Amino acid sequence: MISVTGPRRSKRSARFTAAIAAAAMLGAGAIATAGPVAAQDAPPAEAGGASATLGGLKISDGAVMTNADGSKRNLSAGLFEMTTDKGGALQTYCIDFGHPTQGGAQYQEVPWAESSLHNNPDAGKIRWILQNSYPQVKDLAALASKAGAGSLTEKTAAAGTQVAIWRFSDKVNVEAKNADAEKLADYLEKSAQSTEEPGASLRLEPAAVSGKSGDKLGPITVRTDAESAAVSVSPEGAAAGVKVVDKNGAPVTSAADGAELFLDVPAGTPDGAASVTAQAQTTVPVGRAFTGVGKFAESQVQILAGSEASTVTAAASATWAKKGAIPAVTAEKNCAEGGVDVTAKNEGDEAFKFELAGESYEVLPGESRTVTVPVKEDQRYKITISGANGFQKVFEGVLDCKTTDTTPAPQPSPASAGGSGDQGGDLAETGGSSATPWIAGIAAALVVAGGAVVFVVRRKGGSASA
Repeated sequence: MISVTGPRRSKRSARFTAAIAAAAMLGAGAIATAGPVAAQDAPPAEAGGASATLGGLKISDGAVMTNADGSKRNLSAGLFEMTTDKGGALQTYCIDFGHPTQGGAQYQEVPWAESSLHNNPDAGKIRWILQNSYPQVKDLAALASKAGAGSLTEKTAAAGTQVAIWRFSDKVNVEAKNADAEKLADYLEKSAQSTEEPGASLRLEPAAVSGKSGDKLGPITVRTDAESAAVSVSPEGAAAGVKVVDKNGAPVTSAADGAELFLDVPAGTPDGAASVTAQAQTTVPVGRAFTGVGKFAESQVQILAGSEASTVTAAASATWAKKGAIPAVTAEKNCAEGGVDVTAKNEGDEAFKFELAGESYEVLPGESRTVTVPVKEDQRYKITISGANGFQKVFEGVLDCKTTDTTPAPQPSPASAGGSGDQGGDLAETGGSSATPWIAGIAAALVVAGGAVVFVVRRKGGSASA
């Protein structure tokens, strides 16, 4: 079955709520929480790569957007800061002008195909801008000279870079307020060249495998820009004798990019499940996209501009049994088709029959099948796959693939967004903004009182109230 929860969100009047709580890291590209499968369930497999929490707009300056009717809106344009789960720092720009950010939103690294860049012919030019401007280029005098600008500060360099990116990511009519920042934006726009999408910091493909006990389950391919990643079976002690090996059966504890991993399940092992996990220390490649996850799935898409060395993780689930149907089910967003691709592969000796979106399907032994479940843009979905013997998997998320509306949401003050510095009284809005700002003083008081939730709803017309 497939169900859609909540009203469809308009890009012009997005309504969100933010809670002071930890959010579950569940994305459509990951293996969702499963019901009974064989003797036990495998833990959910992460989408892979860096996961981070949005801190706020940190380095910015003014910009002005001209609407189709000729009216103008003041914006803030610049760099956001994120903190990875293991403590590393990331810097990002907005590539999703019409959507709001959410304070404290949790994000996951994803390929361009699962973001608003999926059908953007200028995505490669955006990466070129990131590689040839601030903060990758720290010599601002040299950057100003190339751009024909008088001088650049961190704020004006960040603003000019963001403005140039918006012209390619959202096709908006926007200019930097500062003359030198505007010269930088024009230079970057005119000079940008198409470049290739960067590889993942760490990813395991596919996200799920299955097979009979006594066999090697896989292969699972490692994709990473790190020199190597540590690999293991999770949880520890999942099943006696189960271990990660290479194609020759030799035990593996670390693997480089392109390595093929297998889960060796000894004959006679009771039916069950586990995960192959990988972890690496690396610098996330510039140009990787980040999308909100879990309850923050509607927070605007970001693109990586700078990164400290960070710990990144990935996992793939594995299920085994002695006989019968032994399915491996995965799902990922298909922005090109406007839906979610659900893929079922059967490594058992009986047909795998399942129900999905009101239809019945069958996958014969040794075969696989992909079903694209249509989902409307900005629609929150919950897709359930049900099979025999209590098999069930659920995939949840929001399909957020387009940036067709260019109306920015109101931006909170730097304090309420986690930002710092004086942005000026006329910088009340930004494409990199928040429709759910937390009023800092109230939030602090409520935390002291008992961690209560602060809800802020954006009013039509660009104002915010608590």
